[in-house]
Amino acid sequence: MKLSQISSALVLGASSALGQTFSKYTDTNAIEFWQATFSTTFGDGNAQWGMALPAAAESSMTDEYIGHLVVPRVTAGTWMGLSHYSEMTSSLLLVTWIDGSEIMTSFRYASGYVAPEVYTGNATLTQISSTINDTHYELTYRCENCWTWDQGGATGSQVPATTSAAAQLIGWAQATNAPTTPSDADSAILQHANDGIFGALVASARNTAYTSWVELATATSSATATATGNSTGSAGATGTGAAVATATSVACPATNTLANSTFDYIIVGAGAGGIPLADKLSEAGKSVLLIEKGPPSSGRWGGTMKPDWLVGTNLTRFDVPGLDNEIWEDSTGIACDDYDVMAGCVLGGGTAVNAGLWWRANPEDFDYNFPAGWKSADVAPAVARVFDRIPFTDHPSTDGIIYKPCGYDIVGGALAASGWQNVTADDVPGKKNGTYSRPDQMFSHGERGGPMATYLVTADARKNFKLITNTTVNRVVRDGSRITGVEVQAFLNGGQCGTIKVTPNTGKVILSAGAFGTPKILFRSGIGPEDQLEIVKEAEGTKMVNSSQWINLPVGYNLDDHTNTDIVITHPNVSFYDFYAAYTSPIKADKDRYLDNRTGILTQSAPNLSVVFWQEIEGEDGINRQMQYTARVESGHDINSTKAMVISQYLGRGATSRGRTTINGGLDMTVSKTPYLNNKYDLAAVAAGIDSLKTSLASDPAIKIVFPAANTSTADFLASYPLTTGDRSANHWMGSCKMGLDSGLVNNGTAVVDTSAKVYGTDNLFVVDASIFPGMVSNNPSALIVAAAEHASQIILALDVNNSSLVANVTSNSTAPYGTGRPSGTAPVGTGRLNGTAPAGTAPFRATGTSRCTTDITISRSKSAATTLLSLSSIHTPQAVATSTSKCTTAITISRSKSAANTLLSLSSIHTPQAVATTLSGHPSYSYPAGGYESQNSTLASATATGPTASSGAAQATGTDGAIAQYQRCGGIGYSGGVECQTGLVCKAWNQYYSQCVSG
Repeated sequence: MKLSQISSALVLGASSALGQTFSKYTDTNAIEFWQATFSTTFGDGNAQWGMALPAAAESSMTDEYIGHLVVPRVTAGTWMGLSHYSEMTSSLLLVTWIDGSEIMTSFRYASGYVAPEVYTGNATLTQISSTINDTHYELTYRCENCWTWDQGGATGSQVPATTSAAAQLIGWAQATNAPTTPSDADSAILQHANDGIFGALVASARNTAYTSWVELATATSSATATATGNSTGSAGATGTGAAVATATSVACPATNTLANSTFDYIIVGAGAGGIPLADKLSEAGKSVLLIEKGPPSSGRWGGTMKPDWLVGTNLTRFDVPGLDNEIWEDSTGIACDDYDVMAGCVLGGGTAVNAGLWWRANPEDFDYNFPAGWKSADVAPAVARVFDRIPFTDHPSTDGIIYKPCGYDIVGGALAASGWQNVTADDVPGKKNGTYSRPDQMFSHGERGGPMATYLVTADARKNFKLITNTTVNRVVRDGSRITGVEVQAFLNGGQCGTIKVTPNTGKVILSAGAFGTPKILFRSGIGPEDQLEIVKEAEGTKMVNSSQWINLPVGYNLDDHTNTDIVITHPNVSFYDFYAAYTSPIKADKDRYLDNRTGILTQSAPNLSVVFWQEIEGEDGINRQMQYTARVESGHDINSTKAMVISQYLGRGATSRGRTTINGGLDMTVSKTPYLNNKYDLAAVAAGIDSLKTSLASDPAIKIVFPAANTSTADFLASYPLTTGDRSANHWMGSCKMGLDSGLVNNGTAVVDTSAKVYGTDNLFVVDASIFPGMVSNNPSALIVAAAEHASQIILALDVNNSSLVANVTSNSTAPYGTGRPSGTAPVGTGRLNGTAPAGTAPFRATGTSRCTTDITISRSKSAATTLLSLSSIHTPQAVATSTSKCTTAITISRSKSAANTLLSLSSIHTPQAVATTLSGHPSYSYPAGGYESQNSTLASATATGPTASSGAAQATGTDGAIAQYQRCGGIGYSGGVECQTGLVCKAWNQYYSQCVSG
């Protein structure tokens, strides 16, 4: 699509409310409010909130307001919270509820998507009047010091502007349960059931009579100055238990069990980047420590968070696809508590909590975004390896049936009628314009698959690999440019404290903590912009590395995310399934079908993802911008209908808006600048996509667009759509530690890491996660991050920290950039030796085989001219014999003296045998017949685990005869228990890792 015009009516910001009506209102105290009326969908009648502000000339009252709140009551109890900066996180929150005949108020603060703490700042609420009746409670109050806040050094503000068009963005949330102890102002509160946001015009709320109205405020409510914990729970395998992540670290163990250990690689973060890296590096024979901040998630790794109906199984809420959306209902013990956006701080990271969408990389994503050495041709072997390990499925139920397919039929039918092409997206990853597909996902035999079910299993089987969980990495330990280890702190019980070291001179640290976690560690390690390092220094004092060793890099800049814009449609054929109710009270037939056979709707991702489609839009700036649309069967945006679907538009590759993440005095990470529609070209592309979508959906006259309202133009719709993370985030954060050739150490350089993923200015510190992506991609990014880790592992293995020699044990096909990372040439294909002539300016080189398993390639050269290219391509080594248990390697040693700038070295398509046991060579392929797992050609070797293992989890239940009870484990890799099930049960192998006793 070509954009020929950009509407001048579209503005970059929120200027009016979504779904609320504002008007003047005078209460019984004769106070005039600029007030919104809105539906929370609960109770009898609407809610209301209004504000009165002092005149702009009253400079001593800029940090206060008078509020009027009307809340519909709920039979089971309720509370309502207001955010003074639209978002729940990193904002001053006011929570209200009823205790008998009294309205309770409490100020709270949440650093992340966790239970809010009691606010410890100096905000003061004074009640002016209150009433309670059968349907509502009403409160008029004065709120002082409420537009600025400070929670232990974490500061923020939204002081009303004096301009005529300024708006205050206010968020609200309402629960369908009362606080646990209503009489206590510090009571714990459970997660809300609905929320929203509105913008109140400041000018309409200002009034010169304000100074007289404040005299009516007399009854002061406490803004508690001492924070107390608000969350309870346990890590036990009970239906309500959770491993609760609190803001403060837990007690350290008596000893640091790793104090005397060293590791070739310490990887920080066990998610989409860290887990594959740990597998590939340990596969190469390196000693690897993988550190995860959060607790185990999946049952195969000892996770315990689950509803009652999974108790007694080796499954948790993370393993069942139909429960994945529960994180938005209850994120206790899962969400990171130090980010102001949603992120999973559990083993697996985002791959443990997301919807499992698994997209093969669109070649354009790498070609457009990444520097040389990371183009699509370079990473293609890595992408292929990823999908060999983790195949996609678009029919996750083991019976091959799509349950409740109405969403696909409705939206896909309209698209087909409008000329869109139906494809299986992962079969044609480059077709991302005018195409639609069923969701392709990483689910395996009805369960969540992904890196935890594959890469982590093979890593864990090696004695040179260790995983620790519940442990935060505060910083890397630096000696100038060299990293000697990491400083760790117990985050949950069982975590480690102290310093863990890398192997002297050769060890490396790789940060894979994500777009917020990695910048935080870098900031606390003295790496980043000076303004951020000064904040850390103020907060941590002498713990911070001396300023003489600070490395000034643009960490935190270039923050990116898919810009999300929703529309809501209705259709008479929509059939809604309540996945939220299925968490606690699943339909018995659906529960039994899932547990017994891994069939049914619970094998599908909640909330019934139906169809995904793509479009490219060319802007006036000449850039093609990629759109992805995801349709799901649920309502939203205050549309209360079981016949509704939400279609989310994601603005992706080609968008030029960028944001920034920064650290505050409380050492929490915040989005200080959002990456949403910061220029007219991005905004125009979103508008054009919405208009095109409306046209396509119009091919089915039964489809009704109900959000935005029928009489709302696209320009007005987008002008009123807030540009906040709560409203526009797809939670696909990336870019904050950008990869590039323009080193951030140089003026105006934008890159934090080079094309070997090494942090500029350091010898042995690397970053491999979503933060290195220079720009947004076409799809949900999980599979691309794993592919980046696969590619980076080969590069990092071939690097020596001294930059004077390179020693690599390369075990797969890849094209790895070296030196400056520019494109490499290729040499003719050889068999066991290198053929061809060395480029001019290089010394001769030779390949010599020392055994039938090993090819040693030694290359040496003296000082050479600039831009000398050395390429090794398609080096093949003999396969190991069938009975060998040793690892066949290709050892490539390259030494050189100092050379001129831009000397390039490339190793391409180097093939070596995999580690083998008996007849195993490489990774086997598997099929999953209806009767269970059956290996086609081999079995995987097992070894004693050094960390949480695939066989850990709930204790095995057996009968009096020693037979294994229903839903208990009876086989799989690493399992050493019994195999006989109780009478009437059979041991069914769901996959190579897990077998379970189920009904015969």
